[in-house]
Amino acid sequence: MSKITPQFSGLWAIILGGSSGFGFAAVKKLAQHGMNIAVLYREISAFEKSILVEFKEIEEDNNVQILSYNINALDEEGRAKFVQQFSSSVKQKNCVRLLLHSIARGNLKPLLSTPKKENIHLTTDDIQLTTYAMSNSIIDWARLLLEQELFYSDARIIGLTSEGANKYWEGYAAVSIAKASLKSIATYMAVEFGKYGIKTNLIQAGITETPSLKRIPDSKTLVDFATSLNPLGRITKPEDVANVIYLLCTDEASWINGSLIHVDGGEHCR
Repeated sequence: MSKITPQFSGLWAIILGGSSGFGFAAVKKLAQHGMNIAVLYREISAFEKSILVEFKEIEEDNNVQILSYNINALDEEGRAKFVQQFSSSVKQKNCVRLLLHSIARGNLKPLLSTPKKENIHLTTDDIQLTTYAMSNSIIDWARLLLEQELFYSDARIIGLTSEGANKYWEGYAAVSIAKASLKSIATYMAVEFGKYGIKTNLIQAGITETPSLKRIPDSKTLVDFATSLNPLGRITKPEDVANVIYLLCTDEASWINGSLIHVDGGEHCR
């Protein structure tokens, strides 16, 4: 009996921020369907050792390639270094099916200082740095992969947003601004990159206990509130989001472009 070829055999995903949370869940899910993966992250050596062991296990279990890059994805030098190393390793053009932007790096400060925390407030530099990390950098990455002829003819770009883009969460102002910007960027990318066969979509995940959520002040209250409101009785898991990232990479999803997809079990309906 002939062996079935994995669904995404020969194709690559580039995941920005793939060492934890949604990005890591996507690594596991896509590898199960034969996708080779280039993972970018910024981690200290102690944590990197453990994540590299996990990447190796995923690679061997699914007979795929996982290339890891502990580099700064947010500067030109880092991007150039990645492209040089990736192209040298893969030796193939037009192979990137997915660019997943899962970078969670930003400032969590209030707009105003308080008597207890004098001079601790959000600055315009904080806002600019957060917006570039969690929003605008997706444009530089997409342009670079297009210029280098790395995108597959039917490629996907996926960004991640949250309900915090539309409502008040304590300390979330800079991230909220970034996520609101990302929504506009995705609309324009859907049109302008669509001419090259590239589909751009956003996933709005429900409250999920990821490392980035835990950095938000009083995140436990958000978790408890979301659990009580969710029609399905629990909060979102990283695997729930990874499942939809996978779905958006399938041939059947080729007509989805410029969409904001809620992956929250109906949390946003309440």
